[in-house]
Amino acid sequence: MNRTRTVHVVVPEGIEDPLRPSGGNTYDRRLCQNLVAVGWSVRTQAVAGAWPRVGEASRLALEETIGAVPDGSVVLVDGLVASAVPEVLVPASRRLRLVVLLHMPIGHRDGRDDALEHERAVLCASAAVVATSGWSRQWVLAAYSLDPARVHVAHPGVDPAERAVGSGSGSNLLCVGAVTPGKGHDVLLAALTRIADLTWRCLCVGALTREPAFVAELRGGIRTAGLDGRFVLTGPRTGRELEASYSAADALVLASRSETYGMVVTEALARALPVLASDVGGVPEALGVATDGRRPGLLLPPGDDHALAGSLRRWLCDPALRSGLRDAASHRRAGLTGWSETADRVGRVLVKVAA
Repeated sequence: MNRTRTVHVVVPEGIEDPLRPSGGNTYDRRLCQNLVAVGWSVRTQAVAGAWPRVGEASRLALEETIGAVPDGSVVLVDGLVASAVPEVLVPASRRLRLVVLLHMPIGHRDGRDDALEHERAVLCASAAVVATSGWSRQWVLAAYSLDPARVHVAHPGVDPAERAVGSGSGSNLLCVGAVTPGKGHDVLLAALTRIADLTWRCLCVGALTREPAFVAELRGGIRTAGLDGRFVLTGPRTGRELEASYSAADALVLASRSETYGMVVTEALARALPVLASDVGGVPEALGVATDGRRPGLLLPPGDDHALAGSLRRWLCDPALRSGLRDAASHRRAGLTGWSETADRVGRVLVKVAA
């Protein structure tokens, strides 16, 4: 096997677990599959732990995993793992060709000085960094003063999908993402409570186990607002069940407080679904524009339930707005790129590092 075409990929445990779907897990999984498809030998190692929060057992497991990789090898490490353990990866970078796959800058999400310094140390020691959005790239360049030539972008791909059927009235709203404060389900609930006089139903598809206290509080808010049966927490869905949720929807609503990119945005657009989303992070990149410059959705201030309620009211009450956004989403759908392009971009970085 030609060594320059071999990559060791270190990921958090559980990226194959259907009960723990996330954009990062999907990206890692699909990237590895598509690297193999274009001729790479991909040697994946999953490391146990609640990354980026790690204990001694996780650190030792990573140390053992990295220690077993031959000198001079190209190693692609998921940023959740890489940013947590500079004491393991900075020394390893002296004998390995280390590339960090950065989904969400931990320093941005956490903000603590130690988190910033840990991430800075690993990124500065790496041969290259692959960010999953232009926004992430700009953030780490500004925060850590990295060499721009070493920081690359490989946007997530998206699979072709059937056009959503929807209800025809615009009333079927879909939110996809783990139920956590960061995804803004509380903001979405507050916005929809403001327009309870209108006809709508919002399906929230996503894990309910990451922030149990937040989920419990949200359930209480749903009951208090009298929205049982209208604001529905389904838990995670995959495969045909998730596809059916998209197919029945009229629009995707994403009230996130932060997003590196927002893969659910392009997954919705692949089905010609308009998107109402927070104007944060890489979401504007994911939403993009149609070939004629029209935006296939609405971007809103994060955390502003008044603005979101106003936009949802417009969506539900203005057939011309709905028609225009659907048409723009149909045109944007044609310009989406697949996972093979993502793998090609990452592969070119790996080849450069190997050389």
